[in-house]
Amino acid sequence: MATFFGEVLSVFSRAVDDEEEDDKEEEDEEDREIKRELEKKREVTLTWSPETSAAIEDSPEHRLSCSSLILAVGDNATGFVSSHILSSGSWEVSGHITLWNERCREHAPRSDTTPSSCVFYRCITDPTVILCQCFCYVAEDQQFQWCEKVLGCLQKDNLKVTILSTCPVSDYKTPESTYNLPVPFLKVLKTKHYTNGTPCGPLEQPNIADGLPAAVMAHCQVWRIPAIYYQCYTDITKLDSVTMEAFRSVLSCQSMSLLAAKSENILETLRNSMRTTEVQSNLYI
Repeated sequence: MATFFGEVLSVFSRAVDDEEEDDKEEEDEEDREIKRELEKKREVTLTWSPETSAAIEDSPEHRLSCSSLILAVGDNATGFVSSHILSSGSWEVSGHITLWNERCREHAPRSDTTPSSCVFYRCITDPTVILCQCFCYVAEDQQFQWCEKVLGCLQKDNLKVTILSTCPVSDYKTPESTYNLPVPFLKVLKTKHYTNGTPCGPLEQPNIADGLPAAVMAHCQVWRIPAIYYQCYTDITKLDSVTMEAFRSVLSCQSMSLLAAKSENILETLRNSMRTTEVQSNLYI
């Protein structure tokens, strides 16, 4: 085909163009389907027990009455609440979360055969106190879902949130040598509306919180919920009795002191936990 100036232009068949457009539409639809499947697979699923679900339905706002939410994230934090709080026997399973990601391993609560990444307990003597053990890694794209589904089910009036988690001491930023630090040690981060005293010093800049604890703290800050985060810096990543003991000062807080288990229950649970850990880490068993 020639133009006014004599140059020759390529002629394309409309049939070829239509075929390419059809192929592109098919590829786009296939990509969208894959994306939908991935989003569905990575969805955070929260399931309450029948009793808790009934309590939510009976409330005027269809939200669970809660004065205190305690969230333990990671092996040592969940080990601490198991030995120092849950061992009192005054708790019952009230729900669980299941989720999947590349780093998540499913855990099953002893009283339930349903695989769970997080397990919720309600205090029998005070049903407005809820404790959550999060055993797994919650990916960045799942943290917003987690916060919306869990905190969205709770009444925000008079709610206080307490978070426990651990972090490698190598991540702690300080002008001093970490070799001289009394590891393990606690640092605390509070939202603007948390006004109570703390048993340890604040987390200094430029140190930061990350992961699920940071997402929960950000949610509480936005919704003006008093929240406090205890971050334990340790040099041992696996379950460790010394690291768990570092959280003991948390029980001195007024809101936590009444939840502490008896010393004999604590010791027995600690022995069982450490014995199980030793067996699992022995390659010859």
